Amino acid sequence: MAHLSMARGERNGPLAALISIAAVAAVGVIGGLATASSVTTWYAGLNKPAFNPPNAVFGPVWTTLYLLMALAAWRIWRAARTSERRPALILYAVQLVLNLTWSLIFFGLRQPALALADIGLLLGAVVATAIAFWRIDRPAGLMMLPYAGWAAFAALLNFEIWRLN
Repeated sequence: MAHLSMARGERNGPLAALISIAAVAAVGVIGGLATASSVTTWYAGLNKPAFNPPNAVFGPVWTTLYLLMALAAWRIWRAARTSERRPALILYAVQLVLNLTWSLIFFGLRQPALALADIGLLLGAVVATAIAFWRIDRPAGLMMLPYAGWAAFAALLNFEIWRLN
């Protein structure tokens, strides 16, 4: 059976970058749809901690984080094939799924306790992804750090919302 793979030039090209952006955009759009149905109704009525950011902060923060994530993943995708590349990209995919799942659980199902379990896994997956990316391409690993910080903050916020409600 013939082995199918992209030539190095194709991995570095605009198509690979578009695929990377499309993956995070899909997560953002689907998560955003789940969020939109609850943010002005259910979420607005929840007790929140004093450090809860205004709703207007979330859009720009997530846009920035998703762009950094896409760029980081693209850098890993275009890196030379090593035994570490595939596991790093699998970790990246896992954290994307957990990211989307959190939005669906917290806002779609309106279950902060279950979302708290998901975000704990998400935070671990983001940190593991950042470490795996760092080992392959240091700038890619660094690009994941703001996301790790935001996920930690979001976990604390999720915990406080669960506790207060």
